[in-house]
Amino acid sequence: MTWLVTGGAGYIGAHVVRALAASGLQPVVLDDLSSGFAEFVPAGVPFVRASILDGATLLETIDEHEVTGVIHVAGYKYAGVSVQRPLHTYEQNVTGTATLLAAMADRGVDRIVFSSSAAVYGTPDVDLVTEDTPKAPASPYGESKLIGEWLLRDQGIASGLRHTSLRYFNVVGSGDPAVYDTSPHNLFPLVFEALVDGRTPRINGDDYPTPDGTNVRDYIHVADLAHSHVAAARRLDAGDALEPAYNLGSGEGMSVAQIMAAIGAVTGIPFVPEIGPRRPGDPARIVASGELASRDLGWAMTHTLDDMVDSAWRARTAAAGLA
Repeated sequence: MTWLVTGGAGYIGAHVVRALAASGLQPVVLDDLSSGFAEFVPAGVPFVRASILDGATLLETIDEHEVTGVIHVAGYKYAGVSVQRPLHTYEQNVTGTATLLAAMADRGVDRIVFSSSAAVYGTPDVDLVTEDTPKAPASPYGESKLIGEWLLRDQGIASGLRHTSLRYFNVVGSGDPAVYDTSPHNLFPLVFEALVDGRTPRINGDDYPTPDGTNVRDYIHVADLAHSHVAAARRLDAGDALEPAYNLGSGEGMSVAQIMAAIGAVTGIPFVPEIGPRRPGDPARIVASGELASRDLGWAMTHTLDDMVDSAWRARTAAAGLA
C-alpha cells in the first residue's frame, strides 16, 4: 500500500512520513516547499516537488507510485495571517483540496485522511470541546479547513470516498532531531527563538479566569499525532467505518505559564517572562476531548510536558548547530 503525503516535507507531514515508513506502509511525498524543507524528507522516500494545485503532476504521481491512499497535510496554516490573505488561503486550502480530490477520483483512489484543525471551532465557550461542539471558525484559515471537511463529506456521498478528518490542537515537540517546528507564529518556536537571540519571552495577558491567570491550551506531541494518522490509514485500508472527524486533544490542557516554566527548566536557561496585554479575541481556555480518537484510533498522550519541551529544544538546537 502506497500513501501519498501532501505537505510531507513540513513539520507535521515529515513526522507522518516517518510513522508510515516505520509501520511498513510506503509513503511518497508531494510538497512545493513553500513552508517545508527537502531535508525533512527521509532518505529513500520518493519526493515530488509540486503544488497540490498542479492536477497533472498529481495524476502522474498517483500513477508512477501506484498510490492507494492520501494523507492530506498540505495547506496554508497561518490562521492570523489568513485574515490579510483570504484569497491565498482559500486557493491553497479549498481549491487545492478540490484539485486533489479530483485527481483521486480520476484514478480511483478512494481513501483519504485529512489534516483539519481546532480552528473550525473558533473560540468555543465550553470547558471541553467535543466533535459535536458548534463550528464557528473565526478566520479564513478555520473556514477553509471546515470547507475541506465538507468537500470530503460531499465527495464521500457522491463517489463512496472513504475519509476522516483529524482536528489538531497545539502540536509541539519532535519525534526526530532532524525535524523541528519552523512556524513563526507558534508558542514553542517563538520562545525558543527569543532564548537563542538572548531576548526575554513574552506572555500575552496574565489576568484570565484560569488557575494562574494565563491562557490554557491543549498541547499534543507531534509523534503521537503522527501515529494517529497511521492508525486512520490502516483502518481505511481495512474498510473499517470511521467517524467523519476526530479531535486530537488531551482533555486537560496546560497554561502558557506552565509552558514557560517547563522551557526554562528543561533548557537550563532561567527567565522571568515579560507580561504584555491580552491579544484581542484570545479565549481563556480551549481544551478538547480525545475520547473518540482513543476509541477508534488508539489515540493517547504518551509524552509529558517535559518530553515535549526537551524533544523540541533538542531538534531546534541541533538545527542551529548549538547542540
